[in-house]
Amino acid sequence: MRRPVLAARAFAALALAALAGHGLSGRAVAADTVAADTGTVAVLQGLDKTTARVTKFEAPVGQPVSFGTLRITVRDCRKRPPEEEPESAAYLDIDEVLQDKTAPKHLFSGWMFASSPALNSLEDPVYDVWVLDCKTNATGSSQDKPG
Repeated sequence: MRRPVLAARAFAALALAALAGHGLSGRAVAADTVAADTGTVAVLQGLDKTTARVTKFEAPVGQPVSFGTLRITVRDCRKRPPEEEPESAAYLDIDEVLQDKTAPKHLFSGWMFASSPALNSLEDPVYDVWVLDCKTNATGSSQDKPG
């Protein structure tokens, strides 16, 4: 069960490096350079396929939030600096909390990218969830951070 998580993390690191390295010839690119700004809140959007309703919501890093029967925990949220090509990415853990009080069913762990939601997506018959942005707080985006 651990191998898919490790494979997803390796894939995400390669994808981050590829995104960061686009147009940067001759120099090594670390995954950290893709998103130098770390956000404290991820802006997510979810689709409930049964009602066809789209909901935009915020999820603080480290605090679980609910969307329908899903429990979403953002582990990390990063955004490129304003002088680089725009990109936000968040590492999400998504579980389905069932009404019968059994243990939550793990559905997804991995990086999601705002610019490429299909690159690494939640595969669920009822819900779609994707990343829109990362913010430093509930009101400003991470690029608005002083400094």
